[in-house]
Amino acid sequence: MMRGHVEEGISKAKALIAKIPCNFQIIIFISLTIIAFFGLIFTNNNNVYDNLSFFSLPSTPWPWTPSSSASDHRPSPPPPQNPNMALYPTFNNPKMQKAVMSLAKELNEKSISRRGQKRDKKIERIEANLAKARVLIKDAIIKSRNSTPTNLTEDVDYVPSGEIYRNAYVIQRSYTLMESMLKIYVYEEGDPPLFHDGPSKDIYSTEGIFLGLIESSNHFRTYDPDEAHVYFLPFSVVMILQNLFDPIIRDKGVLERVVRDYVRVVSTKYPYWNRSLGADHFMLSCHDWGPRATWYVHHLYFTSMRVLCNANTSEFFNPRKDVSFPEINLRNGNITGLTSGSLNRTFLAFFAGQSHGYIRRLLFQHWKNRDDDIRVFENMSESNSSLSYKEMMERSKFCLCPSGYEVASPRVPEAIYAECVPVLISQDYVLPFSDVLDWDKFSVRVSVGELPELKRILSGIGDDEYESLQRGVKQVQRHFVVNDPPKRYDVFHMMVHSLWLRRLNLRINA
Repeated sequence: MMRGHVEEGISKAKALIAKIPCNFQIIIFISLTIIAFFGLIFTNNNNVYDNLSFFSLPSTPWPWTPSSSASDHRPSPPPPQNPNMALYPTFNNPKMQKAVMSLAKELNEKSISRRGQKRDKKIERIEANLAKARVLIKDAIIKSRNSTPTNLTEDVDYVPSGEIYRNAYVIQRSYTLMESMLKIYVYEEGDPPLFHDGPSKDIYSTEGIFLGLIESSNHFRTYDPDEAHVYFLPFSVVMILQNLFDPIIRDKGVLERVVRDYVRVVSTKYPYWNRSLGADHFMLSCHDWGPRATWYVHHLYFTSMRVLCNANTSEFFNPRKDVSFPEINLRNGNITGLTSGSLNRTFLAFFAGQSHGYIRRLLFQHWKNRDDDIRVFENMSESNSSLSYKEMMERSKFCLCPSGYEVASPRVPEAIYAECVPVLISQDYVLPFSDVLDWDKFSVRVSVGELPELKRILSGIGDDEYESLQRGVKQVQRHFVVNDPPKRYDVFHMMVHSLWLRRLNLRINA
């Protein structure tokens, strides 16, 4: 019966495609091949999941209900219709497209070889438990749409005040389910410093800190891989480059060799990678080359969850399966005293940083040393001020957060720590935790084309609106603070919750 429906659908598709120009036929043929042969169907219809091979992803993440907007200064843009967010996009680069077709062929062969085999009872048990969680979260979504829940589950650590959440009721339900259910298995293979280690200070500090927090977690880590929902590949891109990359020879192949070998080891020794083709596995990197490191294993690039600071959709970051992680610059590795504030904010806006990337060059072109209200410098020595960088953030109403060479900027969490409203100036950047946080309630978005109008935009934000934004900044601080040991709802738990949502998006049929 199922085969008959598929053949009928393919016949109809062929008839339609015959009417389409040749170039578009090629693209459509690639897409139909992937869908028809591998069962990677992007839909929210639960009825189709029983017949899928391997795994499936819906077209969008969980449908959090946006909270009502308190202001109209910068409305949330519609979800980006970016072809790069397809699970298997079509590349203009022939080498990359060849890799996609090679992967497609491999998946087809594996799908055919598994037909008629017994189902994996262990993964069926895991999926059954996750199905219950999906039902409970969807029930919370429905209830929140039909009425405004006033009685949240009593939780001393959760204060759902303000409008910073897309749906406080649903988020709390999802978070508590994560706490009670989610288990992470960490592969123990590999030796430090390339594995199980990472930097704990400076620009890539979160890579090492969170690698360590995951491995030391008594709550989420399990030593029984059969009960795990997700599997962590504990390699550090920073440490690989720091220890193996020769700055003279500049052989990027060191990344390829290490990552390929590690995946080969765990996929040969354990059944879990091959069971899902890596879809329930994740890596973590804040290095600019984090995405590059995953390209060398195409399953890791296209199907695994990637926790990346460089969350750039133009470079094929896929928010349906990948996690955007905040870049936090711990200059000396100290995590105490990160947050501060001031009532005396005498400057309209502030930025100090090097001219990395074209967005910053445009910012400097329009505003560097040009205005006493918009304080923009390449370094603090130009400011002729006795105030430090941190003090300037504390004395400014708005902190400018332009992307550099990469989309992520450590100034976003720095602004939040200083209770300074972040002004986001970026392109193709998926903001951290945007599944659950409504960034328009505690930040301002300014497009690159609006940079000449920056002062007019910020000056046009009235006192009441600004107070609402700053109140949101204070409320969201807890979700960006680093703690060791972690505290509930802090940045570590927000990252883990983002993984939980991606795992809920994923259905594995092995």
